[in-house]
Amino acid sequence: MVENSSPPVDTRPEVRRDAAPVPYREALKQMEQRNAAIHSGEAAELVWLLEHPPVYTAGTSAAADELLDPRFEVVEAGRGGRYTYHGPGQRVGYVLLDLGRRNRDVRRFVHCIEGWVIDTLSDFGIESWRAPGRVGIWTRDAAGGEAKIGAIGVRVRRWVTMHGFSVNLAPDLSHFTGIVPCGIEEFGVTSLEQLGIACTQDQWDEALLARMEDFLAGVARSCGETS
Repeated sequence: MVENSSPPVDTRPEVRRDAAPVPYREALKQMEQRNAAIHSGEAAELVWLLEHPPVYTAGTSAAADELLDPRFEVVEAGRGGRYTYHGPGQRVGYVLLDLGRRNRDVRRFVHCIEGWVIDTLSDFGIESWRAPGRVGIWTRDAAGGEAKIGAIGVRVRRWVTMHGFSVNLAPDLSHFTGIVPCGIEEFGVTSLEQLGIACTQDQWDEALLARMEDFLAGVARSCGETS
């Protein structure tokens, strides 16, 4: 890890919550602009909660044979990872933090995003976990098999983060069959709805934001400190 020589950040990021779907390309454009503005000191950090119209996004490791049925628009996202799906009923969180000021540890940042989602899911009675060698957030589906309930994908430019995570509240799970989600064929996807839990956008957002301070504190810790 590169030691952070800047003073600790004691300000909260701006929080933006959109209820109406935001087209993916428009969100990507806004993220890129905000990334540059944060780096130059012209804008505050941002946590942006939103959803998208149906879209398949390709990460930098996406393989062509994992796009099975391009029934929706396919967009190259520029983030890490492979193919993923975004659409109505899925809550997306874009996290734009200045790690140059907070903690220049990308692995720690990703670990903390995973923990943030896992802890929030626990507030709805869902046990979830990280799985070695498999990106994302995992739980048991309605049949008891292991399934993905959340996706993780980030990009860091000039030490300012972009992209973040998505969590399946109540999407149409058949839309995931057009791709091999995150390149993992042997496991399916699930949602809070499939697990019998009704959760609105607002309920998810409030629970997530109630844990934001813990997330930010975790990002600031060094690798040797407990989370």
